[in-house]
Amino acid sequence: MSSEDELLKQRFCELARKSERGGYFLFTDFLGLPEQSAFSDAKIGFGRARYTFFGSTVGTERIMVRFGDEDELGYSEPFPIKILKISPKSQKFADKLTHRDFLGAILNLGIERSTLGDIVISDNVAYVFVKEGIADYIAASLERVKHTDVTTEQIDEGELPEGELFKTEEVRIQLSGERIDAVIAKVFSLSREEALTLFRRRLVFVSGRLCENNSYTPKVGDIISTRGYGRIIYRGAYGTSKKGKLNVLIEKYI
Repeated sequence: MSSEDELLKQRFCELARKSERGGYFLFTDFLGLPEQSAFSDAKIGFGRARYTFFGSTVGTERIMVRFGDEDELGYSEPFPIKILKISPKSQKFADKLTHRDFLGAILNLGIERSTLGDIVISDNVAYVFVKEGIADYIAASLERVKHTDVTTEQIDEGELPEGELFKTEEVRIQLSGERIDAVIAKVFSLSREEALTLFRRRLVFVSGRLCENNSYTPKVGDIISTRGYGRIIYRGAYGTSKKGKLNVLIEKYI
């Protein structure tokens, strides 16, 4: 484990202890996959402290953690997450904008990555989940993404396009065995060596936890995230082919 991971673990344990002893809620910043993996390793040091994950809507990959339990504390405190909608002023003359374009434009405002959650793009419009304290600043300051003039506004979760974010499609594959490296290679059209390299580079995560065992057998419902390639939900084997291969169902985020 790296020194950075060790510092993260210590920070999580400190937040857990402070929340439990002080009797109040405490929140992390947004956690990416490496931070979520460090969090999983740190849980053994939390004692009796309780916690909740949240990313603002179903399907988000980057999440916050809230330490504290509503029943024990006797009150509730919502996660400090706001949603920004960033839209081209004129779709007709707008660039084709990517996740990298929106992220770069926001970071150029001096924003820390840890204060940003997922950025989801639908019809060239970005929906960005951000920490509450920076939402007003971004909304007032972000006027251009790439070469495109944009408008930035805060919206409620109910204003998100229904059924449009975090869409998946079914993918059916055939495998000789239920090894995670075989699943990744098949879904993302990689060679065996390319798939193995992802494990060596620590780029594969299963349900928010780093996976370095390329022979791991996925469980039904596992969310497999391969950084640089995408996310899938493993739905399991549903029979065998005439040649004896396993038929496996995957849901792939698109």
